[in-house]
Amino acid sequence: MKVAIFSDVHSNLEALEAVFKDMKREEPDKKFFLGDLVGYGPNPNECVELIRENSDVVLAGNHDLAAVGLTDHSYFNPYARDSLLWTIELLTDANKDYLKSLKPTAVTDGVQLSHSSPLAPDEWRYVHSLQDAMDNYDSLVKNVCFIGHSHIPMIIEYADASNIIPIHDIYKTLEPKRKYIINAGSVGQPRDSNREACYLVYDDKIRNVSYRRVEYDLARTQKKMTKAKLPEHLIKRLAEGR
Repeated sequence: MKVAIFSDVHSNLEALEAVFKDMKREEPDKKFFLGDLVGYGPNPNECVELIRENSDVVLAGNHDLAAVGLTDHSYFNPYARDSLLWTIELLTDANKDYLKSLKPTAVTDGVQLSHSSPLAPDEWRYVHSLQDAMDNYDSLVKNVCFIGHSHIPMIIEYADASNIIPIHDIYKTLEPKRKYIINAGSVGQPRDSNREACYLVYDDKIRNVSYRRVEYDLARTQKKMTKAKLPEHLIKRLAEGR
């Protein structure tokens, strides 16, 4: 089975539409979304509805649950907090109800999914370092776990609990007896110094992961954000991929 896995759209409709268009060429059997439909960007309702209609699995991210009062957002930086408050005002009741129904983890089709990390997923921890990877090893219930949250695409390969290999290849064949945490990157706000939308395709028959980068109409997204008076910092960072 071939699965398209994507994460962290953050209300960026132009990026999401471009990624869905690219997915059609890949012809996946299913689409898994790893959370953070909303926050930061100018089109929360449109993104919620498009993802809901076109995805087989949808997880909740911290921004999604913060927008409906189901997780703390006091730690958000001022830019994230301002955009969150704007998002709350804009979201329809139907879309708020949908976000409330989502969970931050799932196990399906032989893989584990989590927005942030396998370990304590509702605490929104990041998997950045080798120590983070070691801490998460015992929480892996499947050999392959896909995550988002950091907006940085990366593959973590475990030979065992203490032998961990970070991989930044865009194409990787997974070893059958090893475990993996694989970050799908971000569709709507990449932070790996590449402004193109990012998602991945996983083919479980050949155990292959391939990352896809997709151009989108960045200027249009930025114009919408400016019109909505969203923080200037959020507008500029899209062009910088950070």
